[in-house]
Amino acid sequence: MPKCKNDLKATYKFAQLLFGAISRYYFGQDIYHAERVPSEGPVILASNHASFYDPFLVGSSLDREVYYLARQSAFFFPLGPVIRAWNAVPVDREGGGPKGMIAIIERLKKGNAIVLFPEGTRTFDGQLQKVKSGLGLIVVKSRAPVVPVRVFGTYEAWNRKMIFPRPRHRMATTFGQPMYFKELRAEADHCTKERLREIYQIISDDIISGIAALKPSQES
Repeated sequence: MPKCKNDLKATYKFAQLLFGAISRYYFGQDIYHAERVPSEGPVILASNHASFYDPFLVGSSLDREVYYLARQSAFFFPLGPVIRAWNAVPVDREGGGPKGMIAIIERLKKGNAIVLFPEGTRTFDGQLQKVKSGLGLIVVKSRAPVVPVRVFGTYEAWNRKMIFPRPRHRMATTFGQPMYFKELRAEADHCTKERLREIYQIISDDIISGIAALKPSQES
């Protein structure tokens, strides 16, 4: 796993160890190409979204701290201080409003890693869903590289129709090569508003294609 020069917060380290143990021993997890994630500096981890457990699976696959999005309604006392300590970022229900965008970009500009789900919500059938242009906007505004991530097995183990997770159902997390979008970012600095909207969508579509191409093996 990639090492980060900064020590992990004690509360975050505890959560990482906890969910790492759950991933390995309750479900059974394979991790592929975690070394592709930069060990420091801003990075967007763009993942498919099949289960409530996806953020924890992705985060526990890495040694560096990762930020997550959580609905504003989850930040009530006493849960609020705990999930804030675990790097949860409060956003509205969809996470795509102006406040959510600003919160995400602020974390990235401070050099943090953050997990984002281009699909916006958990899949209903286990298949990748269409994406909107919001992720492309974040990529352009933040200047952060994007690492596509695909989780496998989480839909079968704990999808939105299931109350309790299915134990010993094998999961895998595969990290793709970083994507930088240098040419599109440069064009976005001086293009028309209409073209800018197109660029946002092109970037989002390229990222979801990158996610779709990943496999649950070393071959990706």
